Amino acid sequence: MRHTRYGWWLEDAGPVEPAPPLEADTTADVAVVGGGYLGLWTAWQLKQLDPAVDVIVLEAELAGHGPSGRNGGFVSTLWDDLPILRERVGDARAVEVCRASQRAVRSIGAWCDERGVDAWYTPSGTMLVATSDAQVGDWDDLVAACRDVGAPEEVVPLSADEVRARCASPLFRGGGVLLPSSANVHPARLSLGLRREVVAAGVRLHERTRVRRVERDAVVHTSGGATVRAGAAILAVNSATASFAGYRLALGVASSHMVVTEPVPDVIEELGWSGGESIADCRTLLHYLRTTRDGRIALGWGGGRMGVGGRHSDRLDLDRRAVETAREGLVRMFPALRGRRVTHAWGGPIDVSPTHLPIFGSRGRVHHGFGFTGNGVGPTYLGGEILARLALDRRDATTGLALVEPDRKLMPPEPLRWAGGSAIRAALVRRDAAYDDSRRPDPLTDFVASLPRRLGLHLPR
Repeated sequence: MRHTRYGWWLEDAGPVEPAPPLEADTTADVAVVGGGYLGLWTAWQLKQLDPAVDVIVLEAELAGHGPSGRNGGFVSTLWDDLPILRERVGDARAVEVCRASQRAVRSIGAWCDERGVDAWYTPSGTMLVATSDAQVGDWDDLVAACRDVGAPEEVVPLSADEVRARCASPLFRGGGVLLPSSANVHPARLSLGLRREVVAAGVRLHERTRVRRVERDAVVHTSGGATVRAGAAILAVNSATASFAGYRLALGVASSHMVVTEPVPDVIEELGWSGGESIADCRTLLHYLRTTRDGRIALGWGGGRMGVGGRHSDRLDLDRRAVETAREGLVRMFPALRGRRVTHAWGGPIDVSPTHLPIFGSRGRVHHGFGFTGNGVGPTYLGGEILARLALDRRDATTGLALVEPDRKLMPPEPLRWAGGSAIRAALVRRDAAYDDSRRPDPLTDFVASLPRRLGLHLPR
């Protein structure tokens, strides 16, 4: 098993020729800090809104090679966050956000077709299932919320037989739901295709150029000493957002890890998993799983370590304990994989929003987006539309969505965030494990695991 910080997706997508680092002071209309999905979609949208705008993208490593190139490839809407949205902004504004996120999913597929990017876009939907008795019916509030706002078609209840007809894991029980507006992609083929198209559109890309400070007047300072003076700046750096002044309490950092098998088309055929659906269980620290076009099964687990502030740690990328737990979960989910090879393992940090919703806004001439909580493939397209308009000061219905300048909810300061988050995460792991074994968690574990909700925080799933 190859356990790396980049994983199978990027290995399959192939190498790129690095863009040169920024070595001298320069100016730009818009400086984008971060070359992942959010930064690249923002750069793309800027060029669509105004082809003459001068855009520079600064990326600390290689564009498309961070979380954007190694995630699970679930292109999700925000319909599964509808209960949270209704609670925070009311029904009408909640539905506006969900519809906008739904358009973003379709737009990614259309963009791939138009630009000739073979990102394996598959509009097959996502199933939420139960893998323990405690999870059965966890989706009931979501079904009711969609019905209440007049969108019952966005969360379709499935019987146990209907779930098994789509994927016959012996672990699935009690039915589930289908989120039909979701899709999935090969995340690295998408991120590297976007990288290529952004450069072709005339965006200046500088890689291996780490930014150490962004001033409110859109002056960007790099670690190498070069400075960019821009009309507007975009901060699109995922979990590293917490390392920038003014954002240290805005989000948490945790890690998620994936494994993928050798090609096992016989197992997939035996499972009846021919529709390409993405699947997630209803644990708090969920399992998320999917197939690939060459017949592999990939599974991720959101139960990795907590990060400290926005500092990067190798343990967030390479965590043998988390990988082994993911591998055990894969075989438990699909016993027919016992004895089949797991060829690759990888992981990395995610930016955890205190509300489970992405956050966009402005501070002076610096515009930001973060808090995708492991669900950024689809919403970053919408984020690019929002941030491009903010940078060009084009206010419209998109910049008026409830994700823009939301009521603030802050995380605790460090080291309390790391210590408390680690204790809560360990309790969530123990609670999920107890439910897996049809046991009740002990009272202390149950209490610690409930603390985020008691504090008004919405942690993963």
